[in-house]
Order: sequence, then C-alpha cells, then structure tokens
Amino acid sequence: MKKSLKTLGFAVLISMISLNLNAQSLKVPAPSPTQTLKQAFALSEISIEYSRPSAKGRAIFGNLVPFDQIWRTGANASTKVTFGEDVKINGDKSLTAGTYALYTKPGKTSWTIMFYKDLKLGGNVADYKTENEVISFTVPAKHIADTIETFTINIDNMSSNKANIVLSWENTKVVFSVEANIDASIMKSIDNVMNNDGRPYYQAASYYYENGKDLALALTWVNKAVEQNPKAYWVMMLKAKIEHKMNDTAASIASANKVKALAKEGNNNDYVKM
Repeated sequence: MKKSLKTLGFAVLISMISLNLNAQSLKVPAPSPTQTLKQAFALSEISIEYSRPSAKGRAIFGNLVPFDQIWRTGANASTKVTFGEDVKINGDKSLTAGTYALYTKPGKTSWTIMFYKDLKLGGNVADYKTENEVISFTVPAKHIADTIETFTINIDNMSSNKANIVLSWENTKVVFSVEANIDASIMKSIDNVMNNDGRPYYQAASYYYENGKDLALALTWVNKAVEQNPKAYWVMMLKAKIEHKMNDTAASIASANKVKALAKEGNNNDYVKM
C-alpha cells in the first residue's frame, strides 16, 4: 500500500512539473505590447520604449486614467525616453543626454509632463517623489475627431534640429517639442574639415543654404563641388537653388537648365521634373 501511495505521489509530482514546464513554454500575445521607437534626430537619435494599452471599449481619460493624477504614460514598466544629445524640451526646459522616465498628469484641457530620474518606479505612483523630477511643464490637451484605439507615441514634424513628441489615445492628443542646438557643433566641424584635403564642399554648401548662412561662401563651395564632380546633377541643383536665393535669376536659370540636361543624361526623371 505504501509503495502504491509513493508511486502515485511520484506520478502526481511528475505531472505537476510537466504542466509547469508546458505553462512556461506557452507564448500568448501581451495585452499591452511593448514598442521601441528609434528616430535619427539632429546628430544622434531619440529612442522611446513603452507599453501600449488599448481602450477595448473603455472610457479612457477621466475614467481608466483619472484626471489630475500621475500616470505612468503607458502600461507595465516605466515609459523611457532616451536623448542622444543635450536638448531643450518645450522651448526652454533643458535636458542633458541620457534616459528618463516619462510621467504625465492628464487633465481635461491640459496635461503636465514630467521627466523623471527613477527608471524603476513603473506604475507605483504612490511612491512618486517630486525631488526625482528633472523637468516638468504644462501643455494643452487637444481633442481630435479620430478615435485612437491603442495608446501611441510618435515623433513628428522633423527638421534638422527640431521635432515634436506626440502622445495620442482615445480622442486626445498632446504635443511637446524637442530641440537640439547643433549649429555650433556643425559650424566648428565645417571650419575644421575645410582646412583639410578632400573638403566636403557640397555638404558644407548645403548646410549653409538650408540654414540661411553666408550664401556667397555657399556659392563658392558649391562651385568647387561642381568642379569636383561636373556630372552630378544634384550638386548643380544646389547651385541653382543658392543662386535663386541670392536673387541671381539669370544664373539660376542657366544652372537649372544644366541640371535638366545632366539629369536626362543620368536617366533621373525626378530631377528633370524639378
């Protein structure tokens, strides 16, 4: 009898271990899946890691996410935002390069945005400490006609050194800006490389043109770039744009005609149309 009981107990133990192992190997979709967003920005990148809850028929702001209370801005672990270089947030708030937890306090007409030092707090907002806030600010909450089922963070309205971070869920959208001061670094780099052989005339001329700097110097550089690569219709296009910006219409038209001829020769209809 004892032997039978031992045998039965051993069989039950094996069954439990087997069930446990099977449970550990079972993979099902996460209710709030994680997304990592990486965006090249300025001279580095912005990375955002967050979990995306869905509405699933629930009322969100003012209900599932109460108004005027701290929210982890997503689900599961803390939402983390990494900046590859020093930035200004919302115009005048400074953040050094690094990773921060993103917390918010949604309201009916505005949200408070907080960047936080403690990356492990997660949803334990009862333990939120204002001394761990690096910056905080308030932005308007905009009502949108389209209903966003799944909480979404996007990086939008990109330029060479500016972008917007956009939070959207249900019928609410919140936007704040990010700006990097890259001009001083790029100008210093241009000065350094222009004193060496193999000068990047085209890149330097393009930066000067795009950022409204010394157009006469930009024209000098683009002419040298044309000398280096006379068949490059994209270089000639930049020359035409610089001349146009300098109000030299005749020169700009002449350069544009050269672009057209070179682009036809290179079988690039896009440049022919431009």
